[in-house]
Parts: sequence; C-alpha cells; structure tokens
Amino acid sequence: MARVVLITGASAGIGRATADRLHNEGWTVVGASRRGTSSGGWRALKMDVDDDGDTRRGVAGVIGEHGRLDAVVASAGWGLAGPVELTPIDQAKAQFETNFWGVVRVVQCALPAMRAQQAGRLVLVSSIGGLIALPFQAFYSASKYALEGYAEGLAYEVGPFGIQVTLVEPGNIRTEFTASRRTIGEDPGGPYAAAAAKAITLMEKDELNGAPPESAAAAIQGVLEAKRPRRRVSVGKVGERIGIPAKRLLPHRLFEKAAGSSLGV
Repeated sequence: MARVVLITGASAGIGRATADRLHNEGWTVVGASRRGTSSGGWRALKMDVDDDGDTRRGVAGVIGEHGRLDAVVASAGWGLAGPVELTPIDQAKAQFETNFWGVVRVVQCALPAMRAQQAGRLVLVSSIGGLIALPFQAFYSASKYALEGYAEGLAYEVGPFGIQVTLVEPGNIRTEFTASRRTIGEDPGGPYAAAAAKAITLMEKDELNGAPPESAAAAIQGVLEAKRPRRRVSVGKVGERIGIPAKRLLPHRLFEKAAGSSLGV
C-alpha cells in the first residue's frame, strides 16, 4: 500500500518540488495550499494553514479518504523583510501565523491518527535563518527559531508513539519565495534605509543564485524513507551551511563580524 503524505505549501517552491518528487517515487501525495493547485499527478487540496477550521477539515478529509496518514511535510511559509523598529505588529504576527502557528495547527490535527497507527513522520521545513538570525528579516528568523524549539519539545512527547520529527533547514533556495516576500518600506532618508536596501538586495541575489528546490525535496525524501531519521538536516550550498557549526565554535564577536559581512551589514 502506497504511503500517504500531506504536504503544505505545495503550490510552489520546496513544497511543490517535494510533492512532485514523492509522487514520482510512488507515494500517495496530497498537496495543500491556499491556491489548491497541482503541478503533477498528485491531488491538490485547498487549505489555509492560518485558519483553524480550514486546517482541521483539510487534514480530517485526507485521513478519511485514505484511512491513514504516514507523513506530514510542513512547508507553507513566506518571508517578511524590513527594519524591526518599523515593522507593524500586525505584520510581525502574520509572519508567525503562517510560519509557526500554521505548522502547529497541521501537526495537532495529524497526531491523533499517527498515534493510533503507532507510526508517523513529521518533517518541518525550517531554515538556516532559524539558527543564524538574518538582519532585516528578524521576524522571519524568529518564526523559524520558534519552530526549532517547538520541534525539539514535540519530539520528546511523540517519540514513544513511533512518531519521528525532523527539521529540514534550507539555506538560499531558488524559488518563488523571493518574489513573494513582503518588504516594509521606509523613506529613502530614513535611518535604516541604506543598510536595509543593501542587505535585502544581497539576500535576493543569493536566493536567485541558490540551490534548486529539488535539492531540498531530495533531502526530505531521504528523511521520510530513513530507518532512523536525523533531528536536523541542513540543505544548500556548503558556504552557507558551514555557518551552523561556525556559530557554535567561534567566539560570538568573531562569528557576528564574519556573518555580518556575508549578510551585507
């Protein structure tokens, strides 16, 4: 019997690449998104992870149709850029609503079925930005940092039921994420304008030259099919991923000086 996976954020980027790959590898794929579109033979589901009722109905429908749910890949998310001081609180909350609470909603709806099966895989798409904070993307980083802590605590609780939790942490990936980012504007003469413009321009350049989304999809498949999946898997170019151990090993002032230079500040 084909394994059943629910993928959020499946209309674009890493979510779509993962849905395409797993479908081609024989998985039964349900790809959820606000648009409810599909790029391949997998079934599309219109579901807004920002909405409690919509998420509950969507996940229940998948379980009702297939009688089981073997895996969830939580990939829905978007980016918010701009100075912390100037970011409206409602925009900061909206960032967390999708990137963090959207994951929590889907996981809570999926867990009863996985516990009943005594098996399941939860793959939460985080970011290297959830380990190394990004200037002028502080709320995006904060949402991913929150996801990191949530996943660690969750893993302790659900492990006894045969449910495995893995964080996949991409670096710069070449997707529609760049074009859909929301940016907080500032008067050209404002105190952060020049620094923000420099950092965001460099960030977008790095993303457009980033690794293909298929590399993240391959990593996700590896996690789903591993006998003993790792807690964290980083994805992307070596030059970006090296920052993860460097942050642990270097004195913080030295690390921040090096990281700031590479991030345009």
